[in-house]
Amino acid sequence: MGIFSRIGTLIKSNLNDLISKAEDPQKMLNQLVTDMQSQLVEAKKQVAVSIADQKRLEKQRDEQTELVQEWERKAMLAVRAGDDGLAREALKRQSEHAAQAAEFTKQTQLQKDAVEKLKDQLRTLNDKIEEAKRKKNILIARQKRAEAQKAIQDTMQGLSDTSAFDTFERMAQKVDQIEAESDASAELGSELTGDTLQQKFKALESGSVGTDSALAELKAKMGLAAVPEAKAALPAHVTQDESKIPSVLTTENRNK
Repeated sequence: MGIFSRIGTLIKSNLNDLISKAEDPQKMLNQLVTDMQSQLVEAKKQVAVSIADQKRLEKQRDEQTELVQEWERKAMLAVRAGDDGLAREALKRQSEHAAQAAEFTKQTQLQKDAVEKLKDQLRTLNDKIEEAKRKKNILIARQKRAEAQKAIQDTMQGLSDTSAFDTFERMAQKVDQIEAESDASAELGSELTGDTLQQKFKALESGSVGTDSALAELKAKMGLAAVPEAKAALPAHVTQDESKIPSVLTTENRNK
């Protein structure tokens, strides 16, 4: 099997098989094109050898043609010298070289035809490799697009899985728990700072005063009682009735 047949078989039989079986089509396609390029280089070398053979045959043909002419000249020289026997020997040698020249001419033409055929095959092979390169680029683009679509579909499928949302919910509850524990720690730390007994009385006093004041304001707003501002200004031993005595009488009593 010739080199072009082997390359043709490689291209036809291995391309789809490698694409279907390879774990990474992109790498395999690149490797395949690299192998094709190597085979193309080898094919060019073979064609170069064939051309060299053609040149060698042409040279041998030309040499035999020159010898035919040379022995013809010698035969003519013998005839002029009157030596017919020597002329016959020269013509015999001329005939031998003529036969060789004819054979080399035939072989040269056959080799030339073979070289032209090899050149055509080489051009066809080069075109197929260029087509394979373009097909490789298309296949790689299709592969990348398919991988991107698959990645998106996998992501969407993962998001549609309820377990992912359940995990989010558990994490939210965990964060809420951490925040509550942090607030509790801060509150506990403030309560345990300083004289705790004093803080308890302050909280009791502020709470009772604030509650009584708010209740009095609410009753005043409802018309059930007056705002206890005057009462708060009187001494503790003065009753409510005494507070209604005019200030002048109170002064006279004090003078007596």
